[in-house]
Amino acid sequence: MVKFAVTALVIYGLVVTLMYVAQRRLQYFPNTEFADASVSDVANVEQVSLKTRDGEMLVAWYKASTGGKPVIMFFHGNGGSIADRPGRLQHYTQAGFGVLFVSYRGYGGSTGSPTEEGLIADAHAAYDWLIDKGLTPDNIVLVGESLGSGVALQLASGRAVAAIALAAPYSSITDVAAGAYWWLPVRYLLKDQFESIDVIGKINVPLLITHGTADTIVPYGLGRRLFEAANHPKQFRAVEGAGHEAIFAPETWAAELRFFDALLGR
Repeated sequence: MVKFAVTALVIYGLVVTLMYVAQRRLQYFPNTEFADASVSDVANVEQVSLKTRDGEMLVAWYKASTGGKPVIMFFHGNGGSIADRPGRLQHYTQAGFGVLFVSYRGYGGSTGSPTEEGLIADAHAAYDWLIDKGLTPDNIVLVGESLGSGVALQLASGRAVAAIALAAPYSSITDVAAGAYWWLPVRYLLKDQFESIDVIGKINVPLLITHGTADTIVPYGLGRRLFEAANHPKQFRAVEGAGHEAIFAPETWAAELRFFDALLGR
């Protein structure tokens, strides 16, 4: 029995070590192919390059707004790139909203490799680019899906924006991982924790959260926990019976636009 226990502990230790070393491969699933707007299913979108403060070059798609609408800064989830989300972009632009879709470092032809610090730096570079173009904070709104919800909140905790809409957000990636890998000491091992619960109280702009009640990727309860910690004004939109795929539903995108329109009177 002692020998068996020692063997089991050694195997467990090896597994923990492997998971620690490979954790970012398990957290980020980038589509690394160049996100070329000219061959994607998007219309009249400008292909732009953004340089971060640490020297990375990001691929981004930009289109100005019409009719006085704001520009939506969109932060995607941990899989794919902006090239996999043309439907959402077209939904926004057809309603007159401007867009800035950014492929994080390591995604969609952008240089570098994804980390929490890096993705937040990417968000700041994108925001600064809009400001340099002459936009004011009251003309910038944020949308974050899944992993991107944490990026959006980190940006908004230090930069002024008009409003935020999040789809399938989390209290922290640590909480998500602890549920998925209950047999690992993830709270001590995770490098990129995205502790949204720690920054949500610093944000005082209107907030919309959409979450599927049957989401098994980012559990519904984590979205509710984040919502309860948020300041007013805030709205929670529960999608009954929906899983994580609710972030890709056109009705989710439409609800975001209704939210922004009602707030900004545009």
